Amino acid sequence: MYRYDEFDERFVRERVAQFRDQVERRLAGELTEDEFRPLRLMNGVYLQLHAYMLRVAIPYGTLSSAQMRKLAFIAETYDRGYGHFTTRQNIQYHWPRLCDVPDILDHLADVGMHAIQTSGNCIRNVTTDQWAGVAADEIADPRPVCELLRQWSSLHPEFSFLPRKFKIAVTGSPHDRAAVAVHDIGLRMHLNARGERGWEVLAGGGLGRTPMLAITVRDFLPEAELLPYLEAIMRVYNLYGRRDNKFKARIKILVHELGADEFRRRVEEDYASTPAGDVAIDQAELARIAAYFAPPPWETLDEPDRAYALARNASRAFDEWARANVARHRTPGYAIVNISLKPTGGIPGDATADQMRAVADLAERYAFAEIRVTHRQNLVLPNVRQADLFEVWQGLVEAGLATANLGLVSDIVSCPGLDYCSLATARSIPVAQELSQRFADLRRQHDIGPLTINISGCINACGHHHVGHIGILGLDKKGEEFYQLTIGGSSDENASIGRIVGPGFSRDGIADAVETVVATYLAHRHEGETFLDCCRRIGTEPFKEALYAAA
Repeated sequence: MYRYDEFDERFVRERVAQFRDQVERRLAGELTEDEFRPLRLMNGVYLQLHAYMLRVAIPYGTLSSAQMRKLAFIAETYDRGYGHFTTRQNIQYHWPRLCDVPDILDHLADVGMHAIQTSGNCIRNVTTDQWAGVAADEIADPRPVCELLRQWSSLHPEFSFLPRKFKIAVTGSPHDRAAVAVHDIGLRMHLNARGERGWEVLAGGGLGRTPMLAITVRDFLPEAELLPYLEAIMRVYNLYGRRDNKFKARIKILVHELGADEFRRRVEEDYASTPAGDVAIDQAELARIAAYFAPPPWETLDEPDRAYALARNASRAFDEWARANVARHRTPGYAIVNISLKPTGGIPGDATADQMRAVADLAERYAFAEIRVTHRQNLVLPNVRQADLFEVWQGLVEAGLATANLGLVSDIVSCPGLDYCSLATARSIPVAQELSQRFADLRRQHDIGPLTINISGCINACGHHHVGHIGILGLDKKGEEFYQLTIGGSSDENASIGRIVGPGFSRDGIADAVETVVATYLAHRHEGETFLDCCRRIGTEPFKEALYAAA
C-alpha cells in the first residue's frame, strides 16, 4: 500500500499546526462559529446534533494494521470507545472534544493519515472496489490510479472551491463493487481490441434529493489521457455549475440541464483546446506509485485447501460463515475474508476499539497487515490463506465479528440519522436494529437470498437508500417520523434508482412493511430468481397491492 513521502509528511504536519492555531482562536473567542466553520470543514470537523464529529480519510479504503491500531487508540482515548465506518470508506468519530481534535490529527499524521478534504466543496476521498488487487474478475488493480488522483486533487488550486462537493469512484472489474454510476465522476476500466487498458468515463451521477445515474462521457479513454480529460470535466463543471442554489449545484444538475450531448460536447471542446502534455499521466510516475501496490509474497498453494474443506465439514457455524463471508481470490489457495460490522441488533458500521485491534492483529498475522473498508460499512482482509481461514474465523468469533450475513438481508447499510446528525429528519439506527433482529434467522436469510437494505435518515441519502434493493428514507411528517419505501435499486454495473411504492409508514409500521415486501417477493419469485431480478420482472404493482390492500 502507498506510504507517504517527505512532502506528504510535511504537508500534513503543517496543516495540523495551522488548525491547532485556528482551534485555539475559536476556543478563546477570537473566531466566531461562522468564521470558524469553513476552517473546521477543511479539516473534516462537523458540528452535529450533540457534539463535533471528525471524519478521517481512508483513501481508496485501504488501511494497514498500524493505522487500524491508531484508529482504535483514538476511539478509546478521545471518543467513547468506538468509531463508525461509512459508505465513503472513511471512519467517523462522533464525540471528540474540539480542543482534542488537533492532537487527534497529530496522532493520525504519525501513521500517514489525515482528515483533509473529507468535507467542503472540493474533490473528496477517492473510493474504489474493496477487493481491488485481489478480485478474481479484475482487469487490473485500480488503486495506483486512485492514489494518482488523490495526489492530483489534494488542494488543487482550480478545484478547491467548486460549486458543491465532488466524489470520484473507480473500479478495475467488470462487476462494479464501487458504485461508479452514482458518483460525480465514475471510472470503469476496460481493455480495447489490442489488449490496452483504458477508462470508460462517467459523469453526473449522485443521490440526495435528486437521484440520478451518471452518463457515459467517453466509452474508452487511453490511460495516459486520464488526468487531462478529468480536468476538462472539472473545468466545465466549475465554469457552468450553479452556485446560486446549493440544492442544484451538483454536477448531476448541470448534466441534466445541459443534456448529455451538450455536456459531452463542452467537455470534448475543452479537452481539445488544452495541451494534454501539461497534465498527462507520466508513465514512470504511475509505475513508481504502482510499485507500492505490488502484490504481497503469495505462496504457491493448492486449491481447494484440504484443511479448509475438512474444517467446513466439521463445523456448521464455520461453514455458514465461509459460505457468506469468504470470496474467491485471484490467487489459488488464498481467499478474501469479509468481516461483517452488522451483528444482530447492532449499529451498522460501528466497531469498538477492541474490535479494531482484533482486526489489526488478525491482519498482521494472517493477511500481510492489510485491511480494507467497504462501501457497505464492513471490513475486509484481502489476502488470507485458505488453510488459515478457520483460525481467522475463531479470532473473529472472539471479537464478536463473525456474523455470517454478507450480502444478505441483515447486512444493512444505515446512516447515523437523528441519533447524531443535525440534518436528519428521522432515526435510522433503531430501524436497522429492529430489521436485523426480525431477519436474524440465518436459514431464512439464505432462503431469501441476496438482498440489500439501505436506510437514510434524511433526503441527503448518506445511507444510499436510492440504490438499496429495498430503500428506506426517514422523513418528518408533522412532528412524527415516517418512512418512505423504495424497491429495485442497485449500485452495480446494472445500476438503477429504486422506485417509490407509495405513501410512507410510521415508525411502528416500517418493519412490518419490509416484511410484507419480502413476503411478496417470495410469493412471486421464479426458481433461483433474486429479489432484484424479481422486482425488475414484476414491477411495483404486486408490492403496492400487498402493502396497501387494507388501507
